[in-house]
Amino acid sequence: MSERENDIEFDFFEESDTRETQEERPRRGPRPPVRPPTGLTPLLRLIGLISFAILIVLLLVLWVNGCREDKRKDAYRHYVEKVADYGQESQRLGRSFNNLLTTRGTKESDVESELSGLARQQEQIASAARGLDPPGHLRPEDAHVLDALDLRTNGLRGMTDAFRSTASSKNANAAGAELAVQMQRLVASDVIWADLFKEPTKSELQRLGVTGVNVPDSIFLPNPDIGTAASMKSLWQRIHGAATGGSNCSPRGTGLVSTKALPSDKDLSEGSLNTIQLSTDLAFSVTVKNSGCAQEVGLRVTLTIQQSPKPIKARKTIPLIDPGNEESVQFSGLGLPPLDQRTSLTVEVDPVPNETNTSNNSANYPVQFAVG
Repeated sequence: MSERENDIEFDFFEESDTRETQEERPRRGPRPPVRPPTGLTPLLRLIGLISFAILIVLLLVLWVNGCREDKRKDAYRHYVEKVADYGQESQRLGRSFNNLLTTRGTKESDVESELSGLARQQEQIASAARGLDPPGHLRPEDAHVLDALDLRTNGLRGMTDAFRSTASSKNANAAGAELAVQMQRLVASDVIWADLFKEPTKSELQRLGVTGVNVPDSIFLPNPDIGTAASMKSLWQRIHGAATGGSNCSPRGTGLVSTKALPSDKDLSEGSLNTIQLSTDLAFSVTVKNSGCAQEVGLRVTLTIQQSPKPIKARKTIPLIDPGNEESVQFSGLGLPPLDQRTSLTVEVDPVPNETNTSNNSANYPVQFAVG
């Protein structure tokens, strides 16, 4: 074998340097799995996420509960506002009723007709109030609202029936007693509204934290004194009397009893100068007596303070005054009278029909207003 052949054979079996180098490198094993980071920071992050989620849930719960609470309070406000509407409607009927009884010259047939109409209107108000859906805590108070409104309906109906049943009667005492029974229903309605609806409702709303709502008054009979048997007797006699609504008894008349400066409660004198301390709550109280035999209604009283260029003048009306009784009216908000100078204050009571003696219907007081 030649040397060339030997060289070829040697080259065939000999491995290259490159392959040896690859075999000499250490082989890499599979990549180990990624382990989560360890330590305090990841734990704090997890706690923060959980806390945030809890906060979101709490806020949602508070928001839902707040919406429910607002809706509940709105229900109370809406209910009281609707009751106020019905109460004011009924109170307006009460004013019409009082005007009817205290209007001079009203005939009995007119009284019966108007009373019947007022009763129908009052019944409609009571029927509408029954359609309310009171919130749970005000259901007892709602029942008393209906009691008050029903008493007014029954009282007006009873008054109508009493006038009709006594139209041909000559017994004023019996007629007055029958009318007084019906008037007491109207008086009771005001008491029930005030004591069993208004005050308990105010307390309940305060307990529940319901604000921004005014629990209403509803006064049907401003002067409950006219509901007595004696007053109703005089009223029946007046309405049941002449065709003009007057009274045939004699004498008729009124008299001025006193004039007082308020708030000092100082009686004014016609015979001497009356110094009156000027204040923001200055007022005058005028008392009038019915010195005649008949019930008088719509009695107008005028107070005048002389000053230049235009006197201060105010008028008030006494709705009803029974024989022998006294009634007072108050004048306030008269403006600024002349200061530190002598002037006069005059009070005049309009004469009633058939009044013959009017000498005691007026008084003239010398006065001087001063700043205290």
